[in-house]
Amino acid sequence: MKKNGTKIGKIAATGVLAMSLAGSAAGAGALKQAGETQEETRSLSTTGKFYCNTKALSAAERARHDALTRKLLAMRKETVETEKGYEFQYSPADVTVAEVAEWVVAESRCCAFFDFHIDLENAGTLGCLRLTGAEGVKQFIRAEFGVK
Repeated sequence: MKKNGTKIGKIAATGVLAMSLAGSAAGAGALKQAGETQEETRSLSTTGKFYCNTKALSAAERARHDALTRKLLAMRKETVETEKGYEFQYSPADVTVAEVAEWVVAESRCCAFFDFHIDLENAGTLGCLRLTGAEGVKQFIRAEFGVK
């Protein structure tokens, strides 16, 4: 997730979904805008295409989004690189499709540059959140979501 042109972020459902990435490590090149606190300051992508509007969520919405992001990151079972992004896989017993969808709705308000895909597969035993977007989004996802 990115803040008003200075933060980047992304997450996958079913384990890593909490895309708001509030609480996740920001990428390199952090910039501080006038009037922003250090916590509001986010990384700028190398191309400058990926901006998160941190003012898109109220304080209460941001707190909930941050909690979901932490949960999604902690509970992901697998991360799969795809042609245009990454897929985060979850056990529906650990992360519900509803939680992934809630995260996606909030993340899409902050980080409109992401394309989100939610799947429930294998007879309901595997939840997947796929994050894709324009060229360069994979680097952003790696930095913001701790993908190695």
